[in-house]
Amino acid sequence: MSNSAVEITNLLYRYAERMDKGDLEGAAALFRHARIKVQSRENFLDADELLLLWKQHVQIYPCGTPRTKHVITNPIIEIDEASGKATIRSYYTVLQETTELSLQPIAAGSYHDEFERVHQTWRFCYRDYSLLEFTDDLSFHLSGL
Repeated sequence: MSNSAVEITNLLYRYAERMDKGDLEGAAALFRHARIKVQSRENFLDADELLLLWKQHVQIYPCGTPRTKHVITNPIIEIDEASGKATIRSYYTVLQETTELSLQPIAAGSYHDEFERVHQTWRFCYRDYSLLEFTDDLSFHLSGL
């Protein structure tokens, strides 16, 4: 795997890690240069609007986390080194366990992400966050939807 592929894939995994740690600010910061498409809006969101949406809806437990594990798989990476552009299409599965909910998958879908290289550093420039395909009991994870 090329250095660019590793750097880009690590951005994908950093998002999952930060969400699962309850670091919503850190997760949103990964998208500070990105346009974000979500199902509930016609216009794209920016990182601040995405963070506000998460703070309104993602349940954080006393441990400081949403008690989730975002598992990202099957990344299909396409990099154009000359233009400094890249895309990844991947699958995600969100697992959750709480005192009321046994460990189980609660959501699955796809991410379609675009990246750009600026000053030798890769960053998100677009995420299609609207590709939720399967859900189970989201009541312990999201509120007010």
